[in-house]
Amino acid sequence: MHIDLRPFLAFWLMVIGAVVVVAFWRLTVARREDDTVHLAGDDLVTSANQIVIAKKLDQIDKWVKLLIMIAVIFGVLLGAAFLYKSWVLGPGAGL
Repeated sequence: MHIDLRPFLAFWLMVIGAVVVVAFWRLTVARREDDTVHLAGDDLVTSANQIVIAKKLDQIDKWVKLLIMIAVIFGVLLGAAFLYKSWVLGPGAGL
């Protein structure tokens, strides 16, 4: 049984890279968010922009959560495959 796990490792690293990129994207979008509460009626344009930013952040958060779940599950499966391969072929099997 010879299964090369390097392509799976490369895919897993790409998913982790995607998590990092989307997290930085979220940080850049969140910088435009105004965390203060405006009680005056003059800030209708500002509050409309904040609603748009909040919706965008919600969508980004969904993608971050999905990518993190994929990365964790795939990482556990990859680790299990590596351990199984090491157990079957011996300690010097490697990837």
